[in-house]
Amino acid sequence: MFPSAVRQFAARAYARLFPGPFAAAGVALALFLGVSLVSRVGLALFNGEAAEFLPWRIAGWLAIGTVYDLAAGAFWLLPFALAAWLWPARRLRRGLQAVFVAFGLVACAALALTLASEFVFWNEFSSRFNFIAVDYLIYTREVIGNIRESYPMTPIVLGLAALAAAMAWLTLRPLWRAGAPTTMTFGRRSVWMAGYALLAVTSFLVVPASWKEFSASTQSQQLAGNGVWEFFHAFNTNEIDYDRFYLTVPQEKANAVLREEFTDAGTPDFTNNPALPFERRVHGAGPEKKLNVVLVSVESLSAEYLGSFGNARGLTPNLDRLAAEGLLFTRLYATGTRTVRGLEALALSLPPTPGHSVVKRPNNENLHTIGEVFADKGYEPIYLYGGYGYFDNMEHFFGSNGYTFIDRSAIADKADIHYENIWGVADEDLFTLTLRELDKRHGAGRPFFAHVMTTSNHRPFTYPAGRIDIPPGTSADGAVKYTDWALGDFIERARARPWFDDTVFVIVADHCAAARGKTDLPLDRFHIPMLIYAPKHIQPARVETIASQIDVPPTILALLEFGYVSRFFGQDILTEGKKHQRAMMANYQTVGYYEDGLLVELRPQRRVRVVDVATGKEAAPSDRTRHYTDEAIGYYQGASDAFRRGALRRPARLVRANAAPVK
Repeated sequence: MFPSAVRQFAARAYARLFPGPFAAAGVALALFLGVSLVSRVGLALFNGEAAEFLPWRIAGWLAIGTVYDLAAGAFWLLPFALAAWLWPARRLRRGLQAVFVAFGLVACAALALTLASEFVFWNEFSSRFNFIAVDYLIYTREVIGNIRESYPMTPIVLGLAALAAAMAWLTLRPLWRAGAPTTMTFGRRSVWMAGYALLAVTSFLVVPASWKEFSASTQSQQLAGNGVWEFFHAFNTNEIDYDRFYLTVPQEKANAVLREEFTDAGTPDFTNNPALPFERRVHGAGPEKKLNVVLVSVESLSAEYLGSFGNARGLTPNLDRLAAEGLLFTRLYATGTRTVRGLEALALSLPPTPGHSVVKRPNNENLHTIGEVFADKGYEPIYLYGGYGYFDNMEHFFGSNGYTFIDRSAIADKADIHYENIWGVADEDLFTLTLRELDKRHGAGRPFFAHVMTTSNHRPFTYPAGRIDIPPGTSADGAVKYTDWALGDFIERARARPWFDDTVFVIVADHCAAARGKTDLPLDRFHIPMLIYAPKHIQPARVETIASQIDVPPTILALLEFGYVSRFFGQDILTEGKKHQRAMMANYQTVGYYEDGLLVELRPQRRVRVVDVATGKEAAPSDRTRHYTDEAIGYYQGASDAFRRGALRRPARLVRANAAPVK
């Protein structure tokens, strides 16, 4: 009796909310809500964390998740509502029914694809759709190719087809009935259409991203979101105005904080440039060393993979040997979770300001980079990449900032390629190209600074067979071990070159392999290795200083005793870093500052959270937390302001064409 009464009440409510032909919009909304619920519960099970199934957490991510589902569903139903509104009443017979069925088939296919994409994306990034998903719309060749090479496509396509067919079986009959003749006039239909449109507009304006942050658990927050809503939110907030969305202080105070940061770390020689108050002259401790530099940024190399950091699986024998023979930096942290963040830090020594990396932003030409400092010293800065340069805007960025850009297209002979996948050639082939280009520079009497970006340690984890004892395409461990093999082979081949003894090799990760954690910025998921190897010039040692990826450029230049005018936000790890240990990192919209056991998280809507890293709990407000919050704001507000005003551009007198690159 009771279930029957409930069904009758639900039917009456449904008919009132979606009268006449608008019943199709109700069917579309019900389908969307059902798939969203399945997605949410499925991701929770897939995530595998028992804490997410505590009753109060389940209630939180289900209740708040329903709000986001409704907000996204308000847009999802609009195509059906528009058809119901505009279709002439006298022609409502078969025509509108066919339209509703066609819309329904498209909707079922789209929802099946979205559901599968959510699981693939979560598996890779432990997150709902975000900036990365928006980027995937741009780089469809690499993304689709990566999926095809990483996953068994035939069963996936068949599974998607079966899922779409099941949804169609549930929805096509009620959609067909919704297209039956109606007595609703156009005026009445217009009133209902205006209501649905108002609901969509209201959900866009009223529902904020912060509602899902009901829990300190990052995974609970992600489960409470809705993939479709998150995607369009990320698209809409791709560029984030720091001053508008984040906590700020008067710009004079931010400038003073930055000057104090460098003063605390040493005795800086400020230039007193009013456009950039922390600009300073760096003086070498001795005569400049005209050594070549090869900086290798390694794809997705977490510190936890190396034996030097306690890994017992024997994945990195070459890196461990080089680490024992060179400088090993044991407490270095990446600035982000994507390659472009690593490139930004390693080229610009710039904190990871909210939104896209500067590598992908407009007005990123003629900036103060480590490459330009080398160019001023008579070096040729080179950027070498195993893929194609249009990806992530690499060619434009490096080419517009004084580097000679060389990518996959420079390998014309197929015999020089032992293996390639959608991301580029195998690391060993990239290193062969690198050796060829460096030999040319040495032969022409040109010192070089080469930044090499690898790709093999990336899904689908494929590489030439027979190099290591793990078959290609089977695991991330195999890709790590192959990359280690390729790096060891590269060093040994370089050792036979006449330029080897006068070259400094810097090997550093671009970011970690995964960012999964219980907080927005899990510190261990930003921990990366760096080693500097130059047996004729650098003595072996372990550097235990906490440092950031933005500190790598000043450290390299300090090792060469270079004097220059610095607009870098980083510091020399070996001198300044010992006095002032801190690190910066970001994950999409949250930017962080780590010092003295506290992690300051700056979030949109001017929110701040200070976490005690040892306990994982929020720290109580105190003079100490306020001090580090001011330092965090100083760095991020200062960096955002400097880039926005163009203050990081090189002075016009220094923006010049480098000496002709060696051909």
